[in-house]
Amino acid sequence: MSIHIVTEKQLVASDVLLPGDPLRAEHIAKTFLTDLVHYNTIRGMNGYTGFWNGHRISVQGTGMGMPSFSIYAHELIDAYGAKRLIRVGTCGTMSEELNLRDVLIAQASDCDSGMNPSRFGLYQFAPTATYALLEKAVQTAKKLNLNAVVGTVFTSDQFYDEKAEEKNALAMKAGALAVEMESAELYTLARLKRIQALTLLTVSDSILTGEQVPPKERQNTFDAMIELALHTLFS
Repeated sequence: MSIHIVTEKQLVASDVLLPGDPLRAEHIAKTFLTDLVHYNTIRGMNGYTGFWNGHRISVQGTGMGMPSFSIYAHELIDAYGAKRLIRVGTCGTMSEELNLRDVLIAQASDCDSGMNPSRFGLYQFAPTATYALLEKAVQTAKKLNLNAVVGTVFTSDQFYDEKAEEKNALAMKAGALAVEMESAELYTLARLKRIQALTLLTVSDSILTGEQVPPKERQNTFDAMIELALHTLFS
């Protein structure tokens, strides 16, 4: 048992999908999984365990941003023995090669957060995905005929940032394809704790054009990414 996820260890699977939105966790669980156990409701952060094609898997909401994400990832790993974590979320594209509704498979994450400098000091840590999961996701996307792009994301600490234009310009210059708020922490924890991790992101809006996927369409587009995550883990 831990502070923010309160359940019995055996109720959480070793493979976990991590959406930021707890309602999206509910949607994933009820749409894709069978024999559900609703193991966590603390702070409204839903956690479910069920089965997909005979494979046991959990889905845990994390909230938004690296500090919130870190709490739930830490507890899943340390208290409940999670071994493979896949973040499933949305992002804003900063590249002409990545369009609305595409899926980004994040191979690495740039970041503006102070979390890793506080951990490592002057040591420049490079948060990267687990190659085995990355390779499998790329292969699986091709089999599913899913329009997926592999590249670097920019993980930002602030959604409303007065310096967003300046930071985004630096990120684009460095080759980041999209911006989001959690992946750097996932990849850092995975390396430190010797587990496997990957981020899959659906493009929901464009930093370049201001375009957005209409809210009513987002769920169907998001579901294609969940299929990719599940097949990556178990096919």
